Amino acid sequence: MRLTAQNVYNKLVNEDKILELEGQIRFFFGDVDIIVKQKDVVGNIIQEWLQGWLEKREIEYAPSENNQMPPDFFLNPDNKTKDLLEVKAFNRSASPGFDIADFRMYEEEIIDKPYMLDVDYLIFGYDMSDNGIVTIKDIWIKKVWEITRRMDKWALNLQIKQGVVHKIRPGVWYSNKRGNIPMFSCMEDFISAIEETVYQNPKTHNDAAMWKRKFIESYEQYYGITLSIPRWSDIADKYSV
Repeated sequence: MRLTAQNVYNKLVNEDKILELEGQIRFFFGDVDIIVKQKDVVGNIIQEWLQGWLEKREIEYAPSENNQMPPDFFLNPDNKTKDLLEVKAFNRSASPGFDIADFRMYEEEIIDKPYMLDVDYLIFGYDMSDNGIVTIKDIWIKKVWEITRRMDKWALNLQIKQGVVHKIRPGVWYSNKRGNIPMFSCMEDFISAIEETVYQNPKTHNDAAMWKRKFIESYEQYYGITLSIPRWSDIADKYSV
């Protein structure tokens, strides 16, 4: 059976009723059998569980061989440019703490492979009780610009260590609480923020002059569509608190 990412989401929510299920993580070693109660292991295990779920439901997929970049699964093994699925999970009682991608790799990848912008992010918000009972509190299917935002002094929310840009990080897309920075409203604004970050980042600053032109040309060659990407200075105020 071949499904799209949206079909996978619908099947999980509507047919398998994942929001009503409970589970545990058990570890067997020698003659000792324990229930795992550490929340930080749940996210990685959910991704493995989904792979098992795909196999048990006889849903076609091919796993990615690059764990540094999206996607995790190709839902169309015959055409690895569409039906791309990335799986993320986070503790629902905290803010999303996962990485979206390495910034340097991502800004290069979407020029070479503009279809990477069409990756669907299947996101699980989980909870674990004191007794180790795991439940899924929320599940979303999103595009990358729907879960990313700006941050103070940078056009993208980033992990920065000692002044060096590392990972693109998500925002809180599921809350309209006052003070939350809004997510990007469209792909074009997200691309504008990428271009600005290429310019801001000392490691990529020299690439900034030609980055947008290269991306637009690549996108047009692949999709036959000429994008109009706004200047970050013209839209920055839309994404301020």
